[in-house]
Amino acid sequence: MITASKNNINLRLDQLDTIAAVLPMERRDELAELLTDQDVETLRHLVNEGMGANTLRALASDLAYLQAWSLAATGRSLPWPAPEALLLKFIAHHLWDPERRLTDPEHGMPAPVGQKLRVQGLLRSLGPHAPDTVRRRLATWSTLTKWRGLQGFFSSPALRSAIRLSIRATPRPRKRKSAKAVTGDVLAKLLATCTTDSLRDVRDRAMLMVAFASGGRRRSEIAGLRKEQLQPEEPIVVDGGPSLPSLSIHLGRTKTSGAENDEVVYLTGRPVESLNAWLNVAKIDKGSVFRAIDRWGNVSRRPLDPKAITDIVKHRAGLAGLDPAEFSAHGLRSGYLTEAANRGIPLPEAMEQSRHRSVQQASEYYNHAQRRSGRASRMLD
Repeated sequence: MITASKNNINLRLDQLDTIAAVLPMERRDELAELLTDQDVETLRHLVNEGMGANTLRALASDLAYLQAWSLAATGRSLPWPAPEALLLKFIAHHLWDPERRLTDPEHGMPAPVGQKLRVQGLLRSLGPHAPDTVRRRLATWSTLTKWRGLQGFFSSPALRSAIRLSIRATPRPRKRKSAKAVTGDVLAKLLATCTTDSLRDVRDRAMLMVAFASGGRRRSEIAGLRKEQLQPEEPIVVDGGPSLPSLSIHLGRTKTSGAENDEVVYLTGRPVESLNAWLNVAKIDKGSVFRAIDRWGNVSRRPLDPKAITDIVKHRAGLAGLDPAEFSAHGLRSGYLTEAANRGIPLPEAMEQSRHRSVQQASEYYNHAQRRSGRASRMLD
């Protein structure tokens, strides 16, 4: 039985390798342990159907968590379809009242369940989950149920009521993904920590400049960027100075684009020079652009994990004398739009580069910048 189980895991490892380009493959071994053969086959089918890489990564991550939680909470793999009682148990384990927990240790997620998830690195917070996270994982669970041709209880009145009441009992203040935006002045401080010829400095300088100048790309887009997406363009002619190098980045299908759209953004000048310097020194002529570097200075063939992008931003912030807790990879995205607003760049022009689809969302950064420096805030200056 043990040999058969190992053989099944090895088979799933081989199958996961076939979709390594779109799955979070730094967790390949963990996924092979948690996912069933049918789970892996579903993911392979979605790859073949052309599902967006970011969406597929989220589905795989949520599915792995749900499987791990089910094993920890019930001792069994996820049943398909899940009974309503199991869905209610999931809500009770993830949306609970911290104050009641002080007087009732049995309230919320049982300690043994939480410990098993923490050992696997799947549970970091000691408190209840964010309601949006719970909703997303339930939506993933529902979607996978439908893809199996089954009916679930995700729209049942009891489940809706449980979610509503649980959220009311666990109020959480809304937090920004990055407490502070990485605006031009902050970016300059981060880049000032990347001045040597070391591989890490050359890589981090290129990564920061590309992520910012390309419109504040999402960390998943930067981590997943491949050499094949880069296309040299004609240099930009500048009056009274040398021409600036230019290239286009073909993002393909993104979080907000349609299935047939090939999103394209452009880089000009120093970001292009920094990117080319990294590609040359790391000898990258194909595959992933931004890769891990081990302690001996060897450049990995695999891409950086999206979380590593945030880790790099925080590390550089610390080196620059800033508080790392106030910055994340999303600060590059919000910082790009904030900087565009500060420089008077029209919102539609900035959105062409950031590829925001929601004017309301993008305009929040503009409104904040204009309110801070506008006449209404300087009536007694």
